Amino acid sequence: MANTYITRTPSSAGNRRKFTISMWVKRVKLGVDQWLVQAGASGSEFDIRFTTSDTLRFSTWDGSNGYGMITTRVFRDTSAWYHLVFQYDTAQATDTNRNKIYINGEQINPSDTSAYNAGKHPPQNYDNPSWNNTTAFRINDVTWTSSSPKDAVYSHIHHTDGYAYDASTFGSTDSTTGEWKINTSPSVTYGTNGFFILKDGNTITDSSSNSNNFALAQGTLTKTEDCPDNNFATNNPICNVAGRWTITNGNNTIQHANGGSWTAMISSIAPSVGKYYMEAKITAGASRTMFGVMSADTNIMSYATNLDSICLYYNLSGGEFQQSGGTTSGNNYGTFADNDIAGIALDCTNKYISIYKNGSALVTNHTIPTTVTGPIGFGFTSDSNSTVYQCNYGNGYYGTTAVTTNSGNGYAGTDGKSIFSYQPPTGYSALSTRGLNL
Repeated sequence: MANTYITRTPSSAGNRRKFTISMWVKRVKLGVDQWLVQAGASGSEFDIRFTTSDTLRFSTWDGSNGYGMITTRVFRDTSAWYHLVFQYDTAQATDTNRNKIYINGEQINPSDTSAYNAGKHPPQNYDNPSWNNTTAFRINDVTWTSSSPKDAVYSHIHHTDGYAYDASTFGSTDSTTGEWKINTSPSVTYGTNGFFILKDGNTITDSSSNSNNFALAQGTLTKTEDCPDNNFATNNPICNVAGRWTITNGNNTIQHANGGSWTAMISSIAPSVGKYYMEAKITAGASRTMFGVMSADTNIMSYATNLDSICLYYNLSGGEFQQSGGTTSGNNYGTFADNDIAGIALDCTNKYISIYKNGSALVTNHTIPTTVTGPIGFGFTSDSNSTVYQCNYGNGYYGTTAVTTNSGNGYAGTDGKSIFSYQPPTGYSALSTRGLNL
């Protein structure tokens, strides 16, 4: 959700001493004050947010004092989903049991947090927190600063009013991989004001039996196939050289600054084996585009891209491959114009790259040079003209709308859960966890 928030105004207070919030979040921006949940009114508030230090804050405010905790651990992985569980139960006799945070199934030790307000953590003798359910409960919004970033991807948000659950209710450890995985149908009691939203993409209709539906208050909700049990690649904001790329729409759209040196961008996932396909709609600056694949070991954090570790289709000179220190291989493959869709097929196993234009092949099975070693990701670069790539890694995402061209619902790769504008080559999947595990 970018520059978007949803809201609901309960008709009654419900239980304000005990509640649980469980949510899956994929971060987009780092180093910013990013509000995830807010509730309350002036002088009586509750919020969950990532701070400008990339720590996680869980707090309430009664008009005079703040209560809650801030983690000392930082959260800077923009390529993965975080499972966050917040448990609040002021009926607990032991004060350290009244405020709990779980991250990917692991409870944060109070010793690994700092006080939100000195001397007031954990909440002491405070059995009625300012969980003011007579005003709006907002997801991904803060009302008093319009500059607060509102860009993140969410899934499976549960709120249980009057019931405290730990993380094991909403997830479990995979016996094979050891990773924390989602429980898509947890057995919980939601209470008066509880709800379950974003169960499937952009659905803000309550999936519990309460009918506590949310309303879209600002912006646009866009459905994506990216979810906790099928994590898709996006563009990697950590590789934003000198801030030359503007990265939006859940890290799926990238725009290069006008003028300056060629700078590169790489996908957030880079495999070593397998066959993968993605699409990029070039909506501006198509004449100065270079796109293709690059080694994850490439040092792109400088203005001079190391072309020894990159194999890019080069559009400026009529369509050719540029690689190995600037040498080219083949030419006149065809050019791209604004709003054309480039399809890139990467065969990591056999070290081939294929390029498609609006579904038609321009070149197939071009050999990736031996200088491109190690894990390989999809790569982009430009130097000027405010080049814009709206990338679809199979999550069905172009700009602010899902892919609905051609067959109406798009085409899927061999992973079966991706959505593309054009049919991927046989045997190619989306670059996602499901595609990686075929």
